Amino acid sequence: MLHTDIPTRREIEALAEWTGPWSVSIYLPTEAATPEPEANRIAFTNQVRAAVDLVTEAGSRTAIAEQLDDLADDDDFWRFQSHTLVVHVAPQRMWTFRIPNRLGAAVTVADRFLLKPLLRAVTFPQAAFVLALAEGSARLVEVTPDRSAEDVRVPEMPENAAAFARKSSLGDRSPKRRLTGSEGKKVLVRQYARGVDRALRDILSGRDTPLILAAPEPIDAIYRSVATYGELLDDGIAGNPEHLSDQELADRARHILDGHYAAQLADLRELFDKRRGEGRATSDLAEIARAATFGTVQTLLVDIDTAVPGTVDAETGAIEFGPESDTETPGILDEVARRALLSGGRVLAVRATDIPDEASAAAILRYAM
Repeated sequence: MLHTDIPTRREIEALAEWTGPWSVSIYLPTEAATPEPEANRIAFTNQVRAAVDLVTEAGSRTAIAEQLDDLADDDDFWRFQSHTLVVHVAPQRMWTFRIPNRLGAAVTVADRFLLKPLLRAVTFPQAAFVLALAEGSARLVEVTPDRSAEDVRVPEMPENAAAFARKSSLGDRSPKRRLTGSEGKKVLVRQYARGVDRALRDILSGRDTPLILAAPEPIDAIYRSVATYGELLDDGIAGNPEHLSDQELADRARHILDGHYAAQLADLRELFDKRRGEGRATSDLAEIARAATFGTVQTLLVDIDTAVPGTVDAETGAIEFGPESDTETPGILDEVARRALLSGGRVLAVRATDIPDEASAAAILRYAM
């Protein structure tokens, strides 16, 4: 079984805010199911040695080595791994994330952390909730990129429409002067849908995880008319979800997520073309670096596979290209992404084919520079 700790946006921002000498980043591809369970830990200790050797200040080297050695000795931690282990450590503290994306191995020591590879895990996380809703039942299913689908316990979730209406069935005769027949049933189903929506608020409040509705008509349309969660996707799973297992719901949900992400990228490319005509979009790296420095980047697309060695001037945003390197370092793209994040911009780590002009980066700006 895989175990994931996908960072939140606030955690990413905290890492972006961190600057200081001896900021160590370690990316380790890991195997959750391996005949040699110690292989992950052995590979990690080799990376630790390489990182510690690069820290030349004695006190900082000792503080970093102690934290990394403690992690290497934690048997419970190494029992559960995902596809990549990401460790960011400074003399003062350490962050660890086990993410489902398969990333390349890297060890960097700089004045900031290497973040661009980690951004891939939060760009399109392949996670969602599925609300399986029918007259006879309601359940919430969590979909993650690496684990089997799981039922989520939702306090106060209505058991079914009839029970919520305190009736033996929705076809029961209603008292005088009340709606009956199909109109009366529609009213009761709408009340049931509101009850489900209220129950979900405690679970979904503050999240930005997509919610996919699995429901037959007319419940699908009725629930959508009362739903308050802003991340309910337009595309849903048709038919009675009572006939589908949690895993079958998850499999169909992943197809919907793929389409959702593809549509987001298509919308961004269309917006980029529109904004470029207004002087508010660019794929020129030098222009993007200046925009990120002055806080004008609204949305940044950055190539996950490309490293551009060099630096970005703290005051002017001017870039200076550095020598080519066999390993990724916190170079120009990483620094541009960091500055965009810290100014409230949205940063997406994608493939070059998803970036306008197939450039290493593209930015939509808040206003023309």
